[in-house]
Amino acid sequence: MSGVRESFESVAVSTRMRLARNFADYPFPGRLMQDAHAEEQAQEIVRLITAALSGVDDFTLYEMNKLSPERTALLLERNLISRDLLRNRRISAALISSDGIISVMLNEEDHVREQYFMHGFDLPRAYERIAGLDDAISERVPFAFDEQFGYLTACPTNLGTGLRASVMLFLPAVSRRGVMSRTLLPELVRLGLTARGAYGEGSGAEGDLFQISNEVTLGVSEEEILSIVGRAVDCVVQTELLERRRMKAEGGIALRDKLCRAYGVLTNCRLLEEHECLRRLADIRLGLALGYFTGGEDGEWMAGIDELSVAMRPAGINRLNGAPLGQQEQDAYRAEYVRKAIRAMELGVD
Repeated sequence: MSGVRESFESVAVSTRMRLARNFADYPFPGRLMQDAHAEEQAQEIVRLITAALSGVDDFTLYEMNKLSPERTALLLERNLISRDLLRNRRISAALISSDGIISVMLNEEDHVREQYFMHGFDLPRAYERIAGLDDAISERVPFAFDEQFGYLTACPTNLGTGLRASVMLFLPAVSRRGVMSRTLLPELVRLGLTARGAYGEGSGAEGDLFQISNEVTLGVSEEEILSIVGRAVDCVVQTELLERRRMKAEGGIALRDKLCRAYGVLTNCRLLEEHECLRRLADIRLGLALGYFTGGEDGEWMAGIDELSVAMRPAGINRLNGAPLGQQEQDAYRAEYVRKAIRAMELGVD
């Protein structure tokens, strides 16, 4: 039987950088919404940012008040827009890069929310990319900045650098064995960090996925934030790998049976509900991590299952189908799609 995979790639799913910014010469969005000329000023902000980013990448502009429900749901599922952006639908918009790894939300809680996503764990690279984006905008329009408080934001928790550095981790062992709630969460809070579900604040940790990110942006530099988050992620990953070894040693044939059953369900089912899909895919990930299934490089199978988890949400299925489906039709489509995808991975079952 193969051993536990001892790698960051089997734990670290993705890295995200987010910057919150406002412009010195415009009312913040909360006040802008109350202005009689809100739409005109909002459109001016959108034009300025669109022009600033025209030489950075190939962006598509999505104006929230013109967006179809289907497109809205798809962008939400992929974390490219937020529900707060939709609450300001009258004045808000988003610029999204052609490869879907950069999202710039306009007139959400702040004038600008810049986001950069990448697979795997690389905080310096992700920050370098978002900093370049930020520089391109600030060269065109001056940001609201205070010598004492740093970048000024609508919410005081974003004052200072305005930087949120997040790493998505697959943590089945520490989650299922109670180590996350008992030990890791209190320690993360002590360090000024937090652990949330895949969809941010208030979301559950579906599929054993947790976002580790900084809570503090004031009084610390960007470099300090990256260092604190990086050290915490390293500690959490090492704890997860240790707990996986213990889990495998203590779980015996019962654990192996449970994970192999997930493989059996996903490769044979004909109806597959969304939340069951996420649970079963998490079991496949864990089975690969523990060596019960073989095949593929860590980064390759992690990225494949991660994309499958996102694509099989309702809006993703409707897009793939080319038209909206009813609930049972979605479950049937999901079952067929996942069945073929898992079989195509050609996993060996030990």
